[in-house]
Amino acid sequence: MSWFESFILGLVQGLTEFLPISSSAHLRLTAAFAGWHDPGAAFTAITQIGTEAAVLIYFRKDIARIISAWSRSLTNKALRSDHDAQMGWLVIVGSIPIGVLGITFKDQIEGPFRDLRLIATTLIVMGIILGIADRLAARDEAGGKHRAVKVRKSLQDLGVRDGLIFGICQALALVPGVSRSGATISGGLLMGYTREAAARYSFLLAIPAVLASGVFELKDATEGHVSWGPTIFATIIAFIVGYVVIAWFMKFITTKSFMPFVVYRILLGIALFFLVGTDTLSPHAGESAG
Repeated sequence: MSWFESFILGLVQGLTEFLPISSSAHLRLTAAFAGWHDPGAAFTAITQIGTEAAVLIYFRKDIARIISAWSRSLTNKALRSDHDAQMGWLVIVGSIPIGVLGITFKDQIEGPFRDLRLIATTLIVMGIILGIADRLAARDEAGGKHRAVKVRKSLQDLGVRDGLIFGICQALALVPGVSRSGATISGGLLMGYTREAAARYSFLLAIPAVLASGVFELKDATEGHVSWGPTIFATIIAFIVGYVVIAWFMKFITTKSFMPFVVYRILLGIALFFLVGTDTLSPHAGESAG
């Protein structure tokens, strides 16, 4: 991998990680369209450490408060009813599905799941689901002539059941094209949470999963499967760009609809099917030989 490739891929990772359009799919598609080798699941996982570092800094006060309350609640029963202490457990519970499925389907994630036809399918299907969830949220918020405004749930209402459902939605993002934020936010909206609550828990839930995945994949770098220099460079770029994007996105979702992302996903999926169907692009374009 060249330094230019790593710069572009790091930029793509930072721009797309927090938006509901799938960073793993865009890394895969960028390589395919440019005629480069597929950066691979290991590269994706390691560069995601950069974007998760942005989450750690952006939500540093929330994270510090949750960790403090959770750790103190282990020895102090009185603190176990505290919301921040419960959030610590809910993040752990929500991380279980992706941990189990990530290990179980590791070979598929690094192989068959990266087929461009599957990516096109997940882009469209998840785009439609996100669109439906967004419309339901908008209807609740706006009310209507014969319908009162419906108060949606906040993170104070989050329990074990909902936390586990969030986790299952997050696990769907193991398939490129689904989108971690897209799946968890869609799940949250369908369960009746506000856009901000769904997005905030989505980002917090991603921290242990992404960091664990990145550390796990570091062994590939030590075995020579990933170029250290370009990968670290891409991770730094992803961190810088990712921080800017997450700050913008958290402001965007408080007043705006997800429909622009829905339209983008569907159009990109259709275009990808057309390119593959007309043999303009191979479904395995850009796959690395190793």
